[in-house]
Amino acid sequence: MTSNEVFVSINGCVIIPTYNNAKTLPRVLDGVLRHTSAQRVIVVNDGSTDTTTEVLVGYCEITAIHLPRNKGKGNALRTGFREATARGFEYAVTIDSDGQHFPDDIPLFVRAIEADGPALLIGDRNMEREGIPGKSSFGNRFSNFWFRFETGISLSDTQSGFRLYPLTELQDIRFYTTKFEFEVEVIVKAAWRGIAVRNIPIRVLYDPAERVSHFRPFRDFTRISILNTWLVLVMLFYIRPRDYFRTFREKGFRRFFLEDLLHSDDTPLKKASSVALGVWVGLSPFWGFHTLLVLFLAVVLRLNKLIAFAFSNVSLPPLIPFIIYACLQIGTALLGTHTGDAFHWQDIGTYRPFIQQHLQEYVLGSLVLATVSAAVLGTGSYFLLTWKNRK
Repeated sequence: MTSNEVFVSINGCVIIPTYNNAKTLPRVLDGVLRHTSAQRVIVVNDGSTDTTTEVLVGYCEITAIHLPRNKGKGNALRTGFREATARGFEYAVTIDSDGQHFPDDIPLFVRAIEADGPALLIGDRNMEREGIPGKSSFGNRFSNFWFRFETGISLSDTQSGFRLYPLTELQDIRFYTTKFEFEVEVIVKAAWRGIAVRNIPIRVLYDPAERVSHFRPFRDFTRISILNTWLVLVMLFYIRPRDYFRTFREKGFRRFFLEDLLHSDDTPLKKASSVALGVWVGLSPFWGFHTLLVLFLAVVLRLNKLIAFAFSNVSLPPLIPFIIYACLQIGTALLGTHTGDAFHWQDIGTYRPFIQQHLQEYVLGSLVLATVSAAVLGTGSYFLLTWKNRK
């Protein structure tokens, strides 16, 4: 395979979004063309006001898309994806035009796909090494944290623009963002779809004399923060429950209990703590927020989210009357009060007004019941799991 045929095996191309980088763009283009033909290069000129248009005239064989005005990197990438897909390409390497990436690293992405199959690959710039600007290193750690929270996948670099996208797998995903935050949205939603998202080591050059960054710290950081807030809510209320329900439906409770509870790699203490957390949340008085609360606490406490979520469903509909009754009885006994009216088991419509009339007793009783039940079931699970491991 000659140097200009590097993409043939994966049917790929290169997409270069550019905005006012006329100074460094020729060097990037020349480097890219050492590894692929001009027919596999797509440049999206995102409304540049410098001499970018004149520079691209000298590369007449590449595909140049000139947008009339600047709409953001995300819009430029999505425009490039549409063009690449229309031309039948299955993969696209994206590389920034500011000169910080080395086009000679392009074959690394292709070899990774050839070896391990379809994936979304993100160049790992080793952001903790000497010479990396402090604000860039901090921003990357911030992004890595939220990506792990939203997907459960740990990456060392989630902000690099040097990437390889599997275009076929991304076609049916709906995206909404158009600025820098698109590069966060696309990897999170790809992970939610089950697409492998991995890092691959690359080199990077930070040259203050040449590099022109269009990232606006306050405005773009705010956009990214708003996006992450939305993605966290979607993850907590839809993605995680969806995945867990799929697991239950596919495995059934018995198989789930044997495989995910007894045979997972977590220690007995971690599994038992996850059981205790789930039971405590499931019996707590925070109705309507159980899923959000259990997943948040499981992530913060680094417990088994699937086990915690499963046991948070201890308050199943048939058990709710008994749970409410037990909470009221415990609360009244501890406070030395009397509920007065009898609790009507069969009339669901009376539950809410009855609880509202005796809210103090109910809240105290539910917290006590949740704590005691969590302690008993958590301890029992620990001894059962320890015995199982020994056996």
